[in-house]
Amino acid sequence: MAIDKNDLHQPESLSKRVVRGGIWVFALRIANRSLGFIRTIILARLLAPHDFGLFGIAMLAIATLETFSQTGFQAALVQKKKNVEPYLDTAWTISAIRGIILFLILFSSAPLIANFFDSAQAALVIRVIAVSTLLSGFRNIGILFFKKELQFNKQFIYEFSGTLVDITVAISLAFILRNVWALVWGGLAANFVRVFMSYIIHPYRPRIKFEKEKFQELFAFGKWVLGSSILVFLITQGDDIFVGKMLGVTALGFYQMAYLISNLPATEITHVISQVTFPAYSKLQDDLPKLKDAFLKVLQLTAFISVPLTAGIFILAPEFTKIFLGDKWMPMVPAIQILVLAGLVRSIAATSGYVFYAVGRTKIDTILQIIRLIVLAALIYPLAIKWEISGISIAVFLSIFISNIGFNFMAIKITKCSVAHFIKMMIIPLINGTIAGLLILGLKTTMGTGILEFIILACLGALIYLILVYLSDRLFNYEIQTLIKESIKSFRGN
Repeated sequence: MAIDKNDLHQPESLSKRVVRGGIWVFALRIANRSLGFIRTIILARLLAPHDFGLFGIAMLAIATLETFSQTGFQAALVQKKKNVEPYLDTAWTISAIRGIILFLILFSSAPLIANFFDSAQAALVIRVIAVSTLLSGFRNIGILFFKKELQFNKQFIYEFSGTLVDITVAISLAFILRNVWALVWGGLAANFVRVFMSYIIHPYRPRIKFEKEKFQELFAFGKWVLGSSILVFLITQGDDIFVGKMLGVTALGFYQMAYLISNLPATEITHVISQVTFPAYSKLQDDLPKLKDAFLKVLQLTAFISVPLTAGIFILAPEFTKIFLGDKWMPMVPAIQILVLAGLVRSIAATSGYVFYAVGRTKIDTILQIIRLIVLAALIYPLAIKWEISGISIAVFLSIFISNIGFNFMAIKITKCSVAHFIKMMIIPLINGTIAGLLILGLKTTMGTGILEFIILACLGALIYLILVYLSDRLFNYEIQTLIKESIKSFRGN
């Protein structure tokens, strides 16, 4: 397979491809989340928190094994500047073997996992969902070029096809079955379609092949990705395991739904960042001034989008939960409000983390994740005993906040940007978001709690925030309008 490298060294071309890539990734996330929003509302109405908890246990089991067997090869291949085709077959072979092994482990250990969570029902669910790990291992390795070469229009087709199938199958079966199996079969169908589409949409055809030297070269980079992935898993999934074990399956359903809703800003923004900025940063790793400029622009755009979303979710969480999910989900509202603040901090930290990967200093990320894990481990039990899922949410927020200080410090040091410039990118949207949030909080007390009032408050909040942003541009030279205009111009090819 021939890869066009003619324009990889032209800054203008890279800029255009980064913008186009960002728009495609953002479009994918909007499409996914719009459908996912509908899916969540319908399934939350039809299914019980206990069903989501059962599904959550199975997904935790899969996530545990996948994380502890992470090779980091795809990240290594994206980061490499030279031709990576000679490495593909080895990487795919390891992926296929890994998928088979994970399936066998999950299938055989399902009763033990179910017993750990004191939920016999989870065993069969785990065994069926384990097929997903088998399917994932055989995906076409060629799809990594969608990220490496910023061809996110193809990534859009690949991912969205699975999402559409998941939603269609899950919702259809939820009306019929009214239990956890609607979630299970929807997820399996999505994985099958993605494997199929990976071979349809990319021409590369992997073969079974293992070359020791290439394996060792990839693993030299991937071992730090593995280390960081394990730590991130313990940090991001350890709280779920703790809730499921200590507080029960139903509490896990509440907590995971709260996390899903509250982390929408972080999940969406960091996903776009990881998809676009990592390969883009990697191409700029030898040009520090351009890397610094790219980093600050990404930080500015991240804060500009994340802050108002965070404020909106924090203020309107009770109304959203009552209107769209139903009264049975109201106990999770305090957790949503705490976790959305954690999500905001995480979205900011993500802009720094991908700088470390791009310049090949993945060890920094691993060390900072260790610090975050230590803080979480020290706080989670006493806070859970005192405030249950709200206490766990506080522990998660504090662990992210403390480690984020290190992320920001190291990113500033590596890119050599000024602390004042870094702070400016964040402080202006934080002030604007706080003012807009307080105004909406005041208006909320004078209005009803219906869906029309909810929409009016959300729209007013967005309008107030945008007005404040415009004033910031005029008074404090915030330059977000300039950044947006440049991005649009670059996308149009002018």
